[in-house]
Amino acid sequence: MDVGLKRELEAKVRSGERLTREDGLALYECDDLAWLGGLANEVRTRKNGDVVHFNVNRHLNMTNVCTASCAYCSFQRKPGEKDAYTMRIEEAVRLAKAMENENLTELHIVNGLHPTLPWRYYPHSLKALKEALPEVSLKAFTATEIHHFETISGRSASEILDELIDAGLESLTGGGAEIFDWEVRQHIVDHTTHWEDWSRIHRLAHEKGLKTPCTMLYGHIEEPRHRVDHVLRLRELQDETGGFQVFIPLRYQHDFVDMQDGKIRNRLQARTTMATGAEALKTFAVSRLLFDNVPHVKVFWVMHGVQTAQLALQHGADDMDGSVVEYKITHDADNYGTPNKLTREDLLELIRDAGFRPVERNTRYEVIREYPGPDPERRESPQPMRV
Repeated sequence: MDVGLKRELEAKVRSGERLTREDGLALYECDDLAWLGGLANEVRTRKNGDVVHFNVNRHLNMTNVCTASCAYCSFQRKPGEKDAYTMRIEEAVRLAKAMENENLTELHIVNGLHPTLPWRYYPHSLKALKEALPEVSLKAFTATEIHHFETISGRSASEILDELIDAGLESLTGGGAEIFDWEVRQHIVDHTTHWEDWSRIHRLAHEKGLKTPCTMLYGHIEEPRHRVDHVLRLRELQDETGGFQVFIPLRYQHDFVDMQDGKIRNRLQARTTMATGAEALKTFAVSRLLFDNVPHVKVFWVMHGVQTAQLALQHGADDMDGSVVEYKITHDADNYGTPNKLTREDLLELIRDAGFRPVERNTRYEVIREYPGPDPERRESPQPMRV
C-alpha cells in the first residue's frame, strides 16, 4: 500500500469517517501488519481503553445428531452412528449442575439439527436449566436452530423466541453465519438458513430486547472480498437494530481424523490450509476498522491458540472468550498447543501478560469485577508465560 493511501485511511479512521467496501479490500491487500494492527489498536483503545473483557462460561451440546452435513463440520452425527448422542433433559441438568461450583456466569448451548426431537424439548430444557442454575445466563441456539424450530413446530420465529425467553433465554449465539456470500456458502453449508433468515431471526431477537453476538468463519475457501461483504452486511443490520454486542471472527479448523471412528468428516480440508497467524491478525484488524458500530471484538482462543489470541488483543480485539472446558463443534486445535480449558486465573494471567487490564463481564457485557492491570515491574523484566 502506498504512503498516500495509508495516510488517507488513517485520516478517515481518526476522524470517525466510515470505511467503504473499497477501503476494506485495500486493507486486506496491505502487507504492513504492524501499521494495520496499530491502526486497529487505536480504534479498540478509543472504544474500550486498556480493558480486555472475559467471562467464565461453559459449553453444553445436548445433541450432536444433525440433519445437515456442512462441509467444514466434524461435530454432526447421523441417527444410529456409533457416537451419536442426545441427552435427556435430566442429564443436561446434571451436567450443568456439576459446573455450579466453578462460579460460571454463562452457559453456552448449541446443538445439531435433530430430525425427530420435538420442539417442546428445547423450551423445557431451558426452563429446567434455569431452575437449576438461576444465576447463570443462558446463551443458547443459533439462528439456524431457531429456523429449524420453525420447521418442526409450525410456529413463527417470533412465537418461538417469546417462549424461549419466557423459559430463560438471555441471548442467542452467533453461529450459523459462516460466510454469507452465496458464491462461497453453497459449497460449505448444508442447511437452508442463509443471510435472509439469519438476519431476520437476529432482527427479531433485537426487537425483543435480546443482545446477540455475530460471527464470521474465515480461512477456508473464501477470499478477502467475501469477508468484507460479510462484515458490511452485519454493519448495515447493526445500523438498523443496534443489537449486536460483539463480533467474533472464528478461524476455520482442519479436523484431521475423528479418533472415535476413523472418519474424516471435514470435506474442505483437502483443498484448504487454514489461515496463518498473520492472516488471523489481519482479519481481526480489518474487522475492527470496518465494523465501526459494534462495541466489542472477541478472540475465541480455542480456535486461534493462546499466543495468537494475545496478539489479537493488540490488533483490535478487546474480549477473550471464557474458560471453556470442552468445545465439540470444531477441532480443539491441540496440534498447535491450545488447551481445552483456561481457568479464571489463567485468563487473568494471559490478559495481563499481553499488557491489558482484565475485566470480568456477564453475557450482557455488564461488569462483574475489575482486576488490577499488568505489574509494571514484571513488564520491565519479562517472564515466561504460564499456560
